[in-house]
Amino acid sequence: MPERANKMPQPNGGIKCVVNTCHYYGSGDHCHADKIEVQAPNASTSEMTDCATFLPE
Repeated sequence: MPERANKMPQPNGGIKCVVNTCHYYGSGDHCHADKIEVQAPNASTSEMTDCATFLPE
């Protein structure tokens, strides 16, 4: 299990997120996680990846 990210008071400018059911989501499609983890070793398409940082609101 990945180490949980911290929720920052300001958005992480390098990450766009449209998953409005996530704990780290901020209005305007901003992510407030201090880091993200994307999984699936050997993925060859974006559909084969998974955001392990996702935490339901």
